[in-house]
Amino acid sequence: AGLWRPCRRRAMFVDGATVVKARLVTTATKRPPLLRSDVEGIATLTLNRPRSRNALSRDLLDALLHELEILAADDAVRVVILGAVGPAFCAGHDMKQIRANPGEAYYRETFARSSRLMKSVIGLPQPVIARVQGIATAAGCQLVASCDLAVAARSASFATPGVNIGLFCSTPLVALTRNVGRKRAMEMLLTGEAIDAAAALAFGLVNRVVDDDALEDAALALARRIAGHSPLTIAIGKRAFYAQIDRGLDDAYDLATDAMTRNMLARDAEEGIDAFLGKRTPHWEGR
Repeated sequence: AGLWRPCRRRAMFVDGATVVKARLVTTATKRPPLLRSDVEGIATLTLNRPRSRNALSRDLLDALLHELEILAADDAVRVVILGAVGPAFCAGHDMKQIRANPGEAYYRETFARSSRLMKSVIGLPQPVIARVQGIATAAGCQLVASCDLAVAARSASFATPGVNIGLFCSTPLVALTRNVGRKRAMEMLLTGEAIDAAAALAFGLVNRVVDDDALEDAALALARRIAGHSPLTIAIGKRAFYAQIDRGLDDAYDLATDAMTRNMLARDAEEGIDAFLGKRTPHWEGR
């Protein structure tokens, strides 16, 4: 295992001979709710509230939004992995914090902030891979569904259990219904029952299920595979994917045609095609 060496703004992560630059995403609390580490063009954001099962407190929501804003402008980062410390990925919103602040204004701002987070994940130029262990429930399940890809440990489970406490998972259903079929989504929403990783794979909520001890390596291998492609091409493609997905057929093809044309005009497309025809490795310029 590596070693964290914390300091005021930065930390070093040492793993054998590999030195990885890392940064603690600081807040007013003693324990930062979010950690970030970067290696080989891959940024890993780690939810760091294990005692609360990484529930989305206001501090954690703000830290995630802030870091995603920074990542969007970081051309050195090609892929983002979203993981968590402890036995759970994310238990949803911090209900203790919400109940301690009763009132429409606080509720509305909390859920609006969460919605901004989910949209920021989708709007990020880089692909985001959820690395899921333990439970991913309510807004935690929503966060997995909002990521572009998801790798789950075999012991992971997923649920939208709001109905069990009289609070229908209305914001999580937005992401859920855009990833799994309507009948599957409604079953999860109406029963509140958890599904295991194998069911999540069958439903289309995650891409891969691996043994628990292989989770980090599997997520990193997938990230590295994507990071080898042109970041400009990936950014164009991700934007087009989400822009067309809910449009009619004609509008979707118009949008895709425009995206393909803009992509072809890019230097990376010329380089990639020339490299393919010349049977050599391409050299990407970046975003």
